[in-house]
Amino acid sequence: RDLLLDQRPFFWVRHTGYVWGILALCVGTMLFMRQRHFQPTERAMLLPDAIGLGLFAAIGVDAAMALGMPPLIAVMMGLITGVFGGVLRDVLCNKVPQAFSDHRPYALCAFAGGWVDVALRQFQAPEWAALLACVLVTAGLRGLALWRNWQLPAWRV
Repeated sequence: RDLLLDQRPFFWVRHTGYVWGILALCVGTMLFMRQRHFQPTERAMLLPDAIGLGLFAAIGVDAAMALGMPPLIAVMMGLITGVFGGVLRDVLCNKVPQAFSDHRPYALCAFAGGWVDVALRQFQAPEWAALLACVLVTAGLRGLALWRNWQLPAWRV
């Protein structure tokens, strides 16, 4: 996102507190998983993934709107930020990214949530309300899609 928006230095370089927080969560997770012999399943990770998609989509929209980008670009930055987080996670876990292999809506949920954020900002809603609505709509749609097993059309091979 920062490359596409020509932001230097990158967000994580400007705000190292986030990097330290992520590192602490990683260490804590490894310790917890070893102690408890906890084997997370794909199903157990679906809700946190949906929430993460919503949070990162909202952050992307917010960053682009703060730079005065047009609404479509802001929504696309939210979509890219949200989806890339999940793709990066899966690649680091040596898995085919769920966003590419699973025909359940993923990017579409972030796209819809981003438009809710932009629409609320157009109606002069407080920034926190627009961000929260983006997270809730994105995560809610993703959760509903998973629960109801909604499928998007797939290419026939």
